[in-house]
Amino acid sequence: MVTSKLKNLIRKIFICGSSSNSKKEGIAGRMSPLGVQLLIQDRHVVIDNGIVQITLSNPDGIVTGIRYNGLDNLLEVLNDESNRGYWDVVYNTPDGGKAGVFEVIKATSFKVIVETEEQVEVSFSRPWAPSFQGKLCPINIDKRFIVLRGSSGFYSYAIYEHLNLPEWPAFSLGETRIAFKLRKDKFHYMAVSDNRRRFMPLPDDRLPGRGQPLAYPEAVLLTNPVEPELKGEVDDKYQYSCENQDLRVHGWISMDPPVGFWQITPSNEFRSGGPLKQDLSSHVGPTCLAIFLSSHYAGDDLVPKFGQGEPWKKVFGPVFIYLNNAMDREDPLTPLWEDAKNQLAVEIECWPYNFPASDDFPFSDQRGNVTGRFLVNERYVADDNMAANGAYVGLAPPGDVGSWQRECKGYQFWTRTDEDGYFSIDNIRPGDYNIYAWVPGFIGDYRNEDVITITPGGCTDLGDLVYEPPRDGPTLWEIGIPDRKAAEFYVPDPDPKYVNRLFIDHPDRFRQYGLWERYAELYPDRDVVYTVGASDYSKDWFFAQVTRRKSDGTYQGTTWQINFNLDKVDESGTYKLRVAIASATLAELQVRFNDPNTKRPLFSSGLIGRDNSVARHGIHGIYWLFNIEVQGSLLVDGENKLFLTQTRGQSPWQNLMYDYIRLEAPPAPPILASDAPESQGD
Repeated sequence: MVTSKLKNLIRKIFICGSSSNSKKEGIAGRMSPLGVQLLIQDRHVVIDNGIVQITLSNPDGIVTGIRYNGLDNLLEVLNDESNRGYWDVVYNTPDGGKAGVFEVIKATSFKVIVETEEQVEVSFSRPWAPSFQGKLCPINIDKRFIVLRGSSGFYSYAIYEHLNLPEWPAFSLGETRIAFKLRKDKFHYMAVSDNRRRFMPLPDDRLPGRGQPLAYPEAVLLTNPVEPELKGEVDDKYQYSCENQDLRVHGWISMDPPVGFWQITPSNEFRSGGPLKQDLSSHVGPTCLAIFLSSHYAGDDLVPKFGQGEPWKKVFGPVFIYLNNAMDREDPLTPLWEDAKNQLAVEIECWPYNFPASDDFPFSDQRGNVTGRFLVNERYVADDNMAANGAYVGLAPPGDVGSWQRECKGYQFWTRTDEDGYFSIDNIRPGDYNIYAWVPGFIGDYRNEDVITITPGGCTDLGDLVYEPPRDGPTLWEIGIPDRKAAEFYVPDPDPKYVNRLFIDHPDRFRQYGLWERYAELYPDRDVVYTVGASDYSKDWFFAQVTRRKSDGTYQGTTWQINFNLDKVDESGTYKLRVAIASATLAELQVRFNDPNTKRPLFSSGLIGRDNSVARHGIHGIYWLFNIEVQGSLLVDGENKLFLTQTRGQSPWQNLMYDYIRLEAPPAPPILASDAPESQGD
């Protein structure tokens, strides 16, 4: 069956679907004269383009086999067929308790969507009906797989739908992804980024007798690994998490034969939570993931919740599973990784793809774009508007200021401004959006109140957008860098018994396990005391305000102290304390000035956050900004003390990460016309 969308296929198919038709240095050529062939069997569907052959279970739609470069199957043949390459969901219904229900998506219907020599697209669908209540996630799911002529890999995407019918129940969707389980006898080298590549432990090393489970789930100390040089290391899949903006290509390499298996995500439009949202990538298994939606590093805020009969439809993907091989067997690692990054660039250039046959995936000419310039008006920094160099500017569904980082039902489109503040966002799906932005170096969030309606082929020039960051008066003192992360603060060396050697002398030193335990070792008798003008936040401000373990094995909250001097206090004026939080995990921040024992704090955040960023080796989670009024009568001439108390202490993983703290003086009074200097005549 050939749909009307196939007419647009020829324009990009050889560029976007065929990897590379010429041989690259160190990388084997991939051109095949064969067209794409489809073989339908009783229990399997096989798609073969002469370069790669994929086998899917019929009608389940599970990837059971991937044949490439002489390997009969790149997936783990020791696993059951249902545990090799699959889409899954974790969901909950209102009466389903707290634990999410895990479901591998097994389709019930198979259909050929496109079958030509240039392309095969197949569908494996699983409709929902009231008779499946309590058994399946209440959404219709259509999984698609695409193989193109000359392509060294295959594409997959899925359409999820919750119908506007009263019999369709309320539910929440905690996670959905594609997971591939590769052969553990072949794939031992993993690459997530240029500085996170290494030979990994085997899955057997995590089993009893070879590995010792640690306090936080998923972390294992390797006590007797198959490869002795890994002894004493910690393995934890969260050490290889990435922000969405960087989670574009990752995977595994086999040395014999030298073959790479890569998951490439050319667009983040279908991911939730914006460019800084973090998620898993690849990890020991060997496992390779494409995660579309999860609560990682955010908690329940990033779990979409649907009411009874609430209409919702979303396309996840397509993502590209890319396979490559090296001619140089001596050192294939870098060539294969570099080639995978080059292929990512090709896929990005070709987004949005023009070959998916679903009408729910709009092509480029069915989308719109937005341009503009983003400026910052900060009167205590510069008299004139400043170009916002490197600002994040994005479109997300209409909401409140900053709502984009908790948005998880629709699509988002983000870019960075150039050095002059100009930006362009292309290939936006039609719909209604707000413009959101934030600028590294400045606190707070921008939102354009006007709803932007994107139409097919439309181009909207927004002109100059001006952001005025929160500011009442001049800065008296500040701690940190307002960039939504805690990386500039003091991150200690790990306990020697909990080391991952990859992260020794690494810019991501915060990814080591157990750093929360180092706090009590470094501050055995008292908490952090920071003196403005004398202390250095890169050395004297611990990266996370964690709990303290008491002698009876319980935990308690901690109080950090900031000492600062004021020459002359304006007792009748109002000072402003800005506290930007990079992450919070079941924490409560209380603020007091000069008396730590006052029964009632000046400010309390209440219980906030479920990020788990400290325990899961992140340096930020969801961003919070608290703007606290401080009456001058609370301050004194000379030495003052600010007390920041994290009150909750039920576990070792309740904590706060600060992004930035600033105390502002009261605003200067306006200059009256009668006070203005007289003009001088000639």
